[in-house]
Amino acid sequence: MSDFKPLVFSGVQPTGNLHLGNYLGALRKFVALQESHDCIYCVVDLHAITAQLVHDDLPAQIRAITAAFIASGIDPEKHIVFNQSAVPQHAELAWIFNCVARIGWMNRMTQFKDKAGKDRENASLGLLAYPSLMAADILVYRATHVPVGDDQKQHLELTRDIAQKFNIDFSKRIAAEGVGVEMVVGEEKMNGYFPLTEPLIEGPAPRVMSLRDGTKKMSKSDVSDLSRINLTDDVDTIAKKIRKAKTDPEPLPGDLDGLRERPEADNLVGIYAALKDTTREAVIAEFGGRQFSAFKPALAELAVEVLAPINAEMRRLMADPGHIDAVLKDGGERASAIAERTMADVKRIVGFI
Repeated sequence: MSDFKPLVFSGVQPTGNLHLGNYLGALRKFVALQESHDCIYCVVDLHAITAQLVHDDLPAQIRAITAAFIASGIDPEKHIVFNQSAVPQHAELAWIFNCVARIGWMNRMTQFKDKAGKDRENASLGLLAYPSLMAADILVYRATHVPVGDDQKQHLELTRDIAQKFNIDFSKRIAAEGVGVEMVVGEEKMNGYFPLTEPLIEGPAPRVMSLRDGTKKMSKSDVSDLSRINLTDDVDTIAKKIRKAKTDPEPLPGDLDGLRERPEADNLVGIYAALKDTTREAVIAEFGGRQFSAFKPALAELAVEVLAPINAEMRRLMADPGHIDAVLKDGGERASAIAERTMADVKRIVGFI
């Protein structure tokens, strides 16, 4: 092998309703990347039990995420769509990576600190090791690129650290097996098996914030349903939530500098820009100096235009669970074929066979 084949991987947890932030920050990127890359998109159900072990209806949640993938425009025939637990090599590689990663690396992960809170001693070991499993999700397919929100960038940096340590520790065995790619680490050439995966973080709204508090990320777990626009919301609900979105009494500023100390205004401008696939500058040029009473109806109309077709297609797909299950089964089989090859190589490299 002379180089790593370009491949995109990313995943979404089946916990709660997907919302506007998931669509703008992830799903729309997933769809766009299909035009230029081979893509693997995963419903990461193993991750779903790291913080909440018992779920009322995990299969239905898995189907809902799959429906959102397809309704947003992901093609499960040209690319791979599957659920993580259907491919046991994810967990198998994660254990090896648990032995590659250092405890200090895990202790520095800010998301663990945020999710564990003050009672970190009572958090699950799975939550602490979450980034190691994420690294395995990506690297079991030797993916070269991952579209992520900026809040996941630290986890992807850890994925690169794990890949690099594995490559360095096993460089001679990788070369002996003839399965590596020539890489440069510092000034030294070596044979590496795993790519140093690159993040894809771009767009006018890489991080969509709460409609009730512009300083907090839009979240599926927020107790207030008014804080987010769910992909399952109907037209009237979308309009209502935007109408009730928190703002300040000032009109929109005439330039971007005027948004710096106005998180709610900045968030709504960013959402409009992302939905229209334009820039914040263009939005300010159009609406600068106008009151929110004029801007919010335009934003609501745009949100409905973009999201209503997705909502309708999700409902149609969810009415046929057998079709969704068939998509996942086919995707799982295709994903397994790749993962099995990787694990066969890794077992030889590590010395298990």
